[in-house]
Amino acid sequence: MAVSESTDIASALWYCGPGQVEIRREAIAAPKGNEVRVRTLYSAISRGTEALVFGGRIPRTEFERMRAPFMAGDFPFPVKYGYATVGWVESGAERLRGKPVFALHPHQSVFNIAASAIAELPEALPPQRAVLAANMETALNAVWDAAPGPSDRIAIVGAGVVGSLVAFLCGHFPGADVTLVDINPRRAELAKALGVGFARPADAKGDCDVVVHASGSPEGLCTAIELAGEEATVLEMSWYGDTTVTAMLGGSFHSRRLRLVSSQVGKIAPSHRPRWTHGRRLAAAVALLQDPRLDALLAPAINFEDLAKRMPEILDAGSGILCQPIAYP
Repeated sequence: MAVSESTDIASALWYCGPGQVEIRREAIAAPKGNEVRVRTLYSAISRGTEALVFGGRIPRTEFERMRAPFMAGDFPFPVKYGYATVGWVESGAERLRGKPVFALHPHQSVFNIAASAIAELPEALPPQRAVLAANMETALNAVWDAAPGPSDRIAIVGAGVVGSLVAFLCGHFPGADVTLVDINPRRAELAKALGVGFARPADAKGDCDVVVHASGSPEGLCTAIELAGEEATVLEMSWYGDTTVTAMLGGSFHSRRLRLVSSQVGKIAPSHRPRWTHGRRLAAAVALLQDPRLDALLAPAINFEDLAKRMPEILDAGSGILCQPIAYP
């Protein structure tokens, strides 16, 4: 591919069909006046959502709402998708040059982006940990939606990345009794690293003030409802794509007057919406990543060149991977 001196060649991951991905090369023009060029250091696979994209399981009704920032193509395929990229500013605004930044951008080696769409990283934040920023933003929004408080008994069902980050944030409330609930006993070590309790579903404390569900399974949702106390809130964070979900709304669900509430990061939680912008929320999420305990969520990085062949392994539900960082040359 012949290019001029003002262009660059980028490599990007594309979802091409059910279970099919490939690396494509594309020319990147010179940045425009309001743009910067970012050279990628790391990106990360968002396993929950990207597994649905990989399998072609985005419902037709959600094709527009599920578009990620800076995504290319159209659902179901082909699409250039992803939203967790860390890099450094190669050119553009003078004050940003050479600085590490986070962007809600698909997996791509180099790209142009509006300077207003990036978040600068604190000097003390390792770039590899910063790939958790999008997940932390989702977790922060969920905590706002659920509204737990000091001394509450809080259960988070599902020790994936987002559920673990919600537990981590709730663990900072003074006197709060926070338990990460998962069917995998190996997640106990993760919970300990994050400074919260752990329990298998059958052993978890009930009568909770707040329950957050993030397991992505109907069984997990039933567990969350069972753990909720009288008139408590059950916050549903899982998104099931095109899968029909059966929830246990019989039994004592109504007599206990439980509240089943959805949470989604596309909009800022109503409690904060009048005062917060998306940019402010993302900057807050980045700042919250400075605790080194969060490294427990990161798998060893793999090379971008190996991503296409490793994708089925990464997205397999039995892989045990939480967050998979991808390193770029």
